[in-house]
Amino acid sequence: MEAGVRLSAGASKWDIRKKIWDYMEANNLADFPRPVHHRIPNFKGSHQACDAVRELEVFNRTSEIKVDPDKPLEGVRLVTLQARKTLLVPTPRLRSGLFNKIVPPPGATKEILRICATSQGVKDYSVPIGLDAKVQVDLVVVGSVAVSEKGWRIGKGEGFADMEYAMMVSMGAIREDTPVVTIVHDCQVVDIAEELLDDHDLTVDYILTPTRTIKTGCKRPKPQGIIWHKISYKMLERIPILKNLRYREKQAGKDVILKDEHPDFPNARKPEDSDENAKSGNTKLQTESTSAQIEHCHVGNDSLSAKSETHGALATVYVGNIPPGTRVSELKSALREFHASPLRLSWQGAQCRAFLDYTDKMTAESVVSSLKGLSLRGQTLRVEMAKNQRNKGQVEINGQRNESE
Repeated sequence: MEAGVRLSAGASKWDIRKKIWDYMEANNLADFPRPVHHRIPNFKGSHQACDAVRELEVFNRTSEIKVDPDKPLEGVRLVTLQARKTLLVPTPRLRSGLFNKIVPPPGATKEILRICATSQGVKDYSVPIGLDAKVQVDLVVVGSVAVSEKGWRIGKGEGFADMEYAMMVSMGAIREDTPVVTIVHDCQVVDIAEELLDDHDLTVDYILTPTRTIKTGCKRPKPQGIIWHKISYKMLERIPILKNLRYREKQAGKDVILKDEHPDFPNARKPEDSDENAKSGNTKLQTESTSAQIEHCHVGNDSLSAKSETHGALATVYVGNIPPGTRVSELKSALREFHASPLRLSWQGAQCRAFLDYTDKMTAESVVSSLKGLSLRGQTLRVEMAKNQRNKGQVEINGQRNESE
């Protein structure tokens, strides 16, 4: 532990964060990007600390590793790719899903692998992994602002590492004994009072620094899944995949009451009132139409063609891969659950698809983001912007024109 980092008795999580950030900047231990305040701090010697992961037995016996996108973990991402292991990186702030799988090009050189390990490489060489993917993470690597030798961890205060872990538990992607590793500078290893930890806080099993490898022996239970009564509507709106997971758990009969709905919360909202709090721009379902039935159920490169008009333009979302036998009421119920009720729904059940009309492109794109990973009857739906946008509900499909009622 660095002698220079001194914590006063009764220090809060934010006190500890500020002490660490200030100390790293004042002593020039920080590395790009700077300043490190309000970040998982990068530090001089981070690659040396990351290289130590090769010496861990838990690393060598793994095949699939989840590493956070923070800059000081770049070395672990590189080592993982060099070892030809599967690398999963959470999407930044969980905006567009949970994981990206990094897929280097065939015959990738050492330099290409180095690029793949960077934040730009994660964007350029990755494919998204949905909730239905058969993922089994053998090792979790997270960044930290502070950590104790007992395994208590403090992040930058936004809760994403804790949330990612809980979501992995909920989707069955990790086991109870899946090890968690963090990479920090020696000065970030400090005494943390256990009373500062909450039941959603993630603990760590190994701490790697430029000079030490610490096995914490931590016995404190890790999060057992999403603690819904600590999730607010605001967070649910910010993280679309969280909405999908909540819908699935609700369908499975689990308690998914949110913080805002909890009886102890001031001015608590009733769960059944959630439709009244849909995002701006979304309105309740007004009309529904049924198109001509086509003999075979097919989802592929279906396109929606539109007759252009100079007025009345709508933005249309395509929903495909709907399981045969699904009722339109099931889709409508899911749309209400996700605050995604359209102005008009064109149901084409025999073709295993539907088209949703919204007032503008921004609203439609938001709906596409919210519904990513949505499943009905155990089958993940295909949700995307319709290839050609309709005006006033005029549609041509396979050369046959239909009018929405």
